[in-house]
Amino acid sequence: MEGVIRVTQAYSQAPWRKQLQVALLFLVGLILVAVVAAVYLNVTAEAVTMGTDIQNMQWNIEQLKRTNEDLQTQLAYLTSDGTMEKRADNLGFKQVQSDQIIYIKVPGYPGREPAVMAPPAGPAVSNAVVMSPEYSQSLLDWFEKNVLQPAGLVAEVRP
Repeated sequence: MEGVIRVTQAYSQAPWRKQLQVALLFLVGLILVAVVAAVYLNVTAEAVTMGTDIQNMQWNIEQLKRTNEDLQTQLAYLTSDGTMEKRADNLGFKQVQSDQIIYIKVPGYPGREPAVMAPPAGPAVSNAVVMSPEYSQSLLDWFEKNVLQPAGLVAEVRP
């Protein structure tokens, strides 16, 4: 009986060691929680930053669209019939009648080519996508060809 007590005492730890192990285990857990929290906060901060950047870019896009629309409105006003007529009068241009127009034939000038609005008549050619046979082969077919019959694979490698 006394031998059992000695063995038990020899292998039992001192109370301060048990307390130190519990404290270290608690600290390791606390550090792990702190690292996870730091990573979470970092990811969240980056997501918020990206979200803010996206909102700013969208706001800039809207501003540019509004500016573009304003410029198109100004262009429409400047090229309107009444405004162009006033500008022409201020520059000294006069409106001509159809009998006052003189046409000059220029040698070598072929004239305007007619605008082609539709494709030429004929059979329609579709833009069908041709898929390579390698992409239409099933996994079982590939396995059979390349693994079960490796001679085909070796023949492909040799020139």
